[in-house]
Amino acid sequence: MTDHDVDFGYATAVELRNSFARRELSPTEIVSAVLDRIDAVNPIVNAFSVVMREQALASAKQSEALLSSGTARPLEGIPVTIKDAFDVAGHETSTGSYAVRGPIAAADNIIVDRLRRAGAVLIGKTTMSEFAWSGMSRNPVTGVTHNPWRHGMNAGASSAGAGAAAAAGFGPLHLASDGAGSIRMPAHFCGVFGLKPTFGRIPYAPVSNNDYGTHAGPMTRTVADAALMLEVMAGPHHLDHTSCEAQPDAYLAKLKASMKGKRIAFSLDLGHARVDADVAAIVRRAASTFADVLQADVQEVTPDWGPLGPDLGRFFWSVYNGRHAKLLAEWEDRMSADLVACIRSGTKFSAADYINMRERKLAYVARIASFLEDWDYLITPAASVAAFPVERVRPAHWPEHTWDWLAWAEFLYPFNMSSHPAASVPCGMTSAGLPVGLQIVSRRFNDLGVLQAAAAFEDAVPMWRQRPIIGRC
Repeated sequence: MTDHDVDFGYATAVELRNSFARRELSPTEIVSAVLDRIDAVNPIVNAFSVVMREQALASAKQSEALLSSGTARPLEGIPVTIKDAFDVAGHETSTGSYAVRGPIAAADNIIVDRLRRAGAVLIGKTTMSEFAWSGMSRNPVTGVTHNPWRHGMNAGASSAGAGAAAAAGFGPLHLASDGAGSIRMPAHFCGVFGLKPTFGRIPYAPVSNNDYGTHAGPMTRTVADAALMLEVMAGPHHLDHTSCEAQPDAYLAKLKASMKGKRIAFSLDLGHARVDADVAAIVRRAASTFADVLQADVQEVTPDWGPLGPDLGRFFWSVYNGRHAKLLAEWEDRMSADLVACIRSGTKFSAADYINMRERKLAYVARIASFLEDWDYLITPAASVAAFPVERVRPAHWPEHTWDWLAWAEFLYPFNMSSHPAASVPCGMTSAGLPVGLQIVSRRFNDLGVLQAAAAFEDAVPMWRQRPIIGRC
C-alpha cells in the first residue's frame, strides 16, 4: 500500500467525479488503489464479508470507456460498498448468522441496481450484526468488525461494516440500512456521516416487516457525498408500495443554505436518557456552534413525548426479533447469546399485546410529529456513549443487561417509528480520541433540510478531515 492508496481511499465522491471529468484520474486507478488499501488494512478492521476485486476492476474499465465517450453517468467509476443485507447478483446475501444463509442472488436489489446503473463500481459487501438486530459490531460468521479509531472497540451496528469502511478509507460511498439506528449509530461511533431519510424516500424491497421502521440510506465521510448518493437512490418503485411518490430533489446543488434564524430545538436527554458526561459536553458545544457561529435560534427543550419511548422501543424490538424463536432449537449454540436473550424476551407477548402497543405507538408518533411542526430542526446526541469494548452489550460503567443495548441508543429508534429524516454528523472527539455524533432531525420529507443543516455544521466543524490511525490499541 502506498501513500497514494491512502489518499485515494479517502477521496470524496465529489472530488473523484470532478477529477474523472478533467481526466486527471481514472476509475481503474482509483478502484485499484482502494482495493489495495482494503487488502492491506481490512485484516485489521474486518469490514467486509466479501471483496469483489475482479468484478470491480472490470466495472472500472467499463466506466473509463463511458467517460472517454462523453456518456458518463452520475456516479461513473466511483467505488461503493453494499451492506450484506442487500442482494448483489452472483453473491450470497448473508445475515451474519449461521442459521439463515441466503442463496446466491440472481439479481441486484433495487437500490443496488440504481447505484450500478448510475455508474458506481461495487467493491464488496460489508459486515452487519446478526440478523441486523443489535448495536454491537460482531456476528458469529464474520466475527468482530473493529472501530478504525480504536481496535477492539465497537464500530456500531447493524451497518457496522459500512461505518468502519467509511472511516477506514475504503472508498467514499457506502449503502446501509437503519431499523433502530443502524445508519446513525455506526456513523456516531466511527466519526462519519450517516443519513436515515424520510421513510419511503428510498424504496426498500422486499418491504420490511419492521412496522414501517426500516430505512435504507447513505453512509459517507462528507454530507455532499451523501447528497449525491441520495439523488441516485431516491424515488418511487413499484415493488415498494410504501415508497414516496416524489422524485429525488437536487440535493447536492441545493446543499448550501444559511442557518441564520432557523428555529432549532436542542435536547440533551429527551427528558429521560442517560448520557455520558464527555458526550454531553461535546454535543452541547455543537449546539452552541449552531447558535453562535451559524446564528440559528437554538432553544433547549424537554419534549414531553420523550419518556414514552423506552417501553415502546423495547417492546417492538424484542417482538420483532422474537420471530426467530423457531430457529433456537437447532441453532442457539451458534447464535449470539445476547440475540438469543432478546428473542426469548419477545416470545412472551400475544397478538393482542402487539395491537395494544401499536395503538400507543401511533399516538407517540403523532406527538413527535406535532412537536416537530414547531421547529425547523431537533438536535440531540446521536448516542449516549462513545465507542466501548465490542464484546459488551453496554459499557462497563453502565448497568449490565443480557441484551438491552437500546439504553445507550434512546435518541435513535424514535425516528424510525415516526418516519422522520435524521442524520448523524461528527461533532467532536472525546479525551480518549473517540468520535461523537450530533443527530439532526426534521419534519417528514425535509431530507434536503437535514442535509443543509448537516452541511452547514460540517463547514463550521470539519471533523471529516480527521483520519484514524488504523490498528491503534
